Amino acid sequence: MLERLTHALLDAARRAGAEAADAMAVDGRSTSIDIRAGALEQAERSEAVEIGLRVLIGGRQACVSASDISDATIAALAERAVAMAREAPDDPTAGLADPAQIARDWNLAALELADPAEEPSAAALEADARAAEAGAMAARGITQVQASAGYSARRVHLAATNGFSGAYGRTSRSVSAVAFTGEGTAMERDYAGEGRVFQADLPDAAGIGALAAERALARAGAVKPRTGHFPVLFDERVAASLVGHLLSAVNGTSIARGASWLRDGLGQQVLPKGLSIIEDPLRPRISGSRPFDAEGLPTARRAIVQDGVLMGWTLDLATARKLGIASTANAARGTSSPPSPATSNIDLTPGSLTRDALIAQMGTGLLITSLIGSTINPTTGDYSRGASGFWVEGGEIRHPVNECTIAGNLREMLRSLIAANDARAHLSTRVPSLLVEGLTLAGA
Repeated sequence: MLERLTHALLDAARRAGAEAADAMAVDGRSTSIDIRAGALEQAERSEAVEIGLRVLIGGRQACVSASDISDATIAALAERAVAMAREAPDDPTAGLADPAQIARDWNLAALELADPAEEPSAAALEADARAAEAGAMAARGITQVQASAGYSARRVHLAATNGFSGAYGRTSRSVSAVAFTGEGTAMERDYAGEGRVFQADLPDAAGIGALAAERALARAGAVKPRTGHFPVLFDERVAASLVGHLLSAVNGTSIARGASWLRDGLGQQVLPKGLSIIEDPLRPRISGSRPFDAEGLPTARRAIVQDGVLMGWTLDLATARKLGIASTANAARGTSSPPSPATSNIDLTPGSLTRDALIAQMGTGLLITSLIGSTINPTTGDYSRGASGFWVEGGEIRHPVNECTIAGNLREMLRSLIAANDARAHLSTRVPSLLVEGLTLAGA
């Protein structure tokens, strides 16, 4: 059905006067269960088919979408898109891929993006959520738990007038819990959650709840740390945010606008020697994998940073044309918007030390397990975020801390990274705990 819808959209676009077009059809369904304080708080089921059309007339483009898939709606959608495109500003970089660039063959079975197992019932999801809740409540000192379980399945088909036509589906099964301890101003909370493409790979729900409880109880009695200049260890749960800031800075949209603190960084050292950032969109059973991008280009493994040196930008066709280089097949899009650059699966080179070994090495400083808000200057790289976690003294965790702010500059922070070896293998973005030397800490 999805393939038929995309080709119907393209036919309608041609009849309406479009010179070129691409179309998306998405079929999704999901079920989620939320448990709070022992009671079923919410059970939600959604199913939808959505269509999207982008038309091009010269360098003018417009995007439209709808959830009605009738022939009349498809015809009206195409006419509206063409009328909008005729009034749009001209952009010489807008356009479809050359037919010689598009993906022609891929091994979808090898990617294992969709679990063939039967979709779980609402009762099975509720049982998972209740097991996570019970696992957390079994810990003495936990006063309340919020637990959730969910399942989703999504299929997408993309077709274009340049000859591209392709589809893939993906599934997800998840369980999470938030545990609370204490009361009033002394209340603390923490969470644990897991998600997998294949249901059989999901860890035990009770264990997820128990981990949330363990983390929450460890936060009891948190105080503000002292102000000063200290080493900071970003726990694996939050360390990916640092790599995310670098990835934002090398995104083609920012580079083309000249609005990135790394706009002149190509070929320069941006991480310590020995550290690389690799994008691999073809890892099997991983949520971020995809056989082709949102413009129909074949995806491939590439080095964004190699041995600490920045090797390239993250580009779709439009940003690549603006910069006069080739696309990196990183286009992403929804049904109602044009493509824009985005990464998929990311790996940062792991180090040789455990997180505990880095804690011992840092001596006195802050272990961050949670980040709150952010003030990041995209042009200068100046960095400031609220944080909470644990105070480290003499290489050992001493007590929990909260209500503090860390500040530095991303260029300097990233060049001082020391990586642990604790990245979780199943994540789309695999980044271990990261030690940063010398951040300004504002606390008590």
